[in-house]
Amino acid sequence: MASYKDIQGFNIQNLTSDPVPFAQEKERIGWAGTWASGTSLNTARYFLGGTGTQTAGLAFGGYNGTANVGETEEYNGTSWTEVNDLVTTKRAGGSAGIQSSALYAGGQDPAVTSNNQTWDGTNWSTSTGLNTARNSTFGVGATNTAAIIFGGATPTKVGNTESWNGSAWTELNDLNTARMRLAGAGVQTLALAFGGLNPTPANTGVTEEWNGTSWTEVNDLNTVRSEQGGAGIQTSALCIGGLQAPAPLQLGNTEHYNGTSWSELNDLATFRSALSSAGTATLALAFGGYNGTVAVANTEEWAAATTNNTLTAS
Repeated sequence: MASYKDIQGFNIQNLTSDPVPFAQEKERIGWAGTWASGTSLNTARYFLGGTGTQTAGLAFGGYNGTANVGETEEYNGTSWTEVNDLVTTKRAGGSAGIQSSALYAGGQDPAVTSNNQTWDGTNWSTSTGLNTARNSTFGVGATNTAAIIFGGATPTKVGNTESWNGSAWTELNDLNTARMRLAGAGVQTLALAFGGLNPTPANTGVTEEWNGTSWTEVNDLNTVRSEQGGAGIQTSALCIGGLQAPAPLQLGNTEHYNGTSWSELNDLATFRSALSSAGTATLALAFGGYNGTVAVANTEEWAAATTNNTLTAS
């Protein structure tokens, strides 16, 4: 039988890696998306807690510009509905979970607190407090029995990381960069921490990945900031809005992390800091916050899709 070379005059080329042009094309695969207006919260507030998905979100606590609030609201993809309040009103805690199973740990009520409250879909209950009392922390986790809380201020900025198993908190390895008013994404064993206010004090773009044991620094945000929102998982996350310093400036900037680096995307319609967020990198929710003058109730929904921009090799 004739071989391929006998017929065509050459062999099929075998390569151990992608040719350069194709590898470059793969690098051009990115993200695009837009924010659209959703129904506003019933209670305008900032430094609030939040979790869930774009069609099953949960907002709780926060500060209305005068006092801490305990209002809890559920989002069904169309509107927010008020449900039972927090046991203790507070703001700037770390939140984790889903609409039917959430927690809110630490915060300010009005003093820095270790207070931890868990939500069962109907009521909030007081649970075992954090080992290190702090505010302006951040949390991620799949339910109110599997979460981590990291960063914050005691009031000294800290990198403390604590894991929650539904009954107790365990101290784990600290962030490499101690900071407060940061954001994150992911779950208890695969998390991402980004931005915040570091001990200088100054905003930072530092990003760290958590593997369940320790934090590792990776590529920074394009826009350094604090008081931003976060959504998604460790390998596909959004950083939303925030505050630029030293001159206070509310941001609308949205960035996507692909597991390696951050890319700039379309801005929020309402620029704001101290907001909350929920969902994934493709279907996210941003709600509440501070626009530089007053607390806002605005809700925005994010829809994204991957794009493939063909690169022609020269």
